[in-house]
Amino acid sequence: MTPRHPALARAEAFAQSYGLRRPLLLAPMAGACPPALSVAVMRAGGLGACGALLMQPAAILAWAEAVRAAGPFQINLWIPDPAPVRDPGHEARLRTFLGGFGPAVAPKAGDATPPDFFAQCEAVIEARPRIVSSIMGLYPPDIVARFKASGIAWWATVTTVAEALAAEAAGADAVVAQGAEAGGHRGSFDPAKAELAAIGLMALLPAVVDAVRIPVIATGGIADARGAAAALLLGASAVQVGTGFLRCPEAGISAPWADALGRARPEDTRLTRAFSGRAGRSLATEYVAAAAAPDAPAPAPYPVQRGLTQAMREAAAKAGDLARMQAWAGQAAGLAQAVRAGEVLGGIWREVEETLG
Repeated sequence: MTPRHPALARAEAFAQSYGLRRPLLLAPMAGACPPALSVAVMRAGGLGACGALLMQPAAILAWAEAVRAAGPFQINLWIPDPAPVRDPGHEARLRTFLGGFGPAVAPKAGDATPPDFFAQCEAVIEARPRIVSSIMGLYPPDIVARFKASGIAWWATVTTVAEALAAEAAGADAVVAQGAEAGGHRGSFDPAKAELAAIGLMALLPAVVDAVRIPVIATGGIADARGAAAALLLGASAVQVGTGFLRCPEAGISAPWADALGRARPEDTRLTRAFSGRAGRSLATEYVAAAAAPDAPAPAPYPVQRGLTQAMREAAAKAGDLARMQAWAGQAAGLAQAVRAGEVLGGIWREVEETLG
């Protein structure tokens, strides 16, 4: 019998340690992880995921109960930033600018705040997912201790080797190495360095694997078996896919966004702070381009910018207007398939086995 390729053996052992049949994970995408998508991924042998950034505790618990019977899943939370420095005059200019792309922006729109982080942590402990993951930093030591006492593993999203080492020292059970190709928000611990440290996955991954002793999960720009196999060969113990699942019917995103993902080339995406104030990769839409123009007001810090753009984002979603829509997209968006999620996951893994077997 031919020995199993070491990369496959490592990945399969990691998957089995978390009760998975396949080392393929759904990325926890806030606002784009409905229970139906996770259940489909879980039934195909992968890991379900919830991006809980904007969810109140009751919603987190309801999501967990909706998927629990299908298998293991992760819940992801953002580590809060310090309170933003506000500039009323600049925010007024932003409201005027944004009013040109949607409804008039209310004077107090920038006052919107995310749900209470510690209340969300309490909900996660009550929900008892197999894994809790973090982005934008590290959980406080007392929260980490409570997670582990509850049997919940912690995976930390990192974008640099220094962040990976810090996560390992803080007790993370694995790190998720997020390449700059990833769609959605950059996971940088320091928001000011998100664009400066935009390291591609193929450079970041082996450096992180060499630096830490805990398992490394690869994410960013992976949407087919070629990317997954490459990540495993570079030392990853599992692969996390986000944009590659967004065109699946279970994701439920709008048709204009889904269709645009299928047409997108890597150069049709760009990093922008124009939606939330935090750097994230989206399709290079008309609004994103206008917000980057030299004469446009700079985005406000997170979460002020998110509040200021809420009316525009909601109006664009209602109208199906891609030009103003918050359309997150990784650089491999064009590889995403408009087929069921189980078919995507199964096809990726079969081809990985064929490639490395």
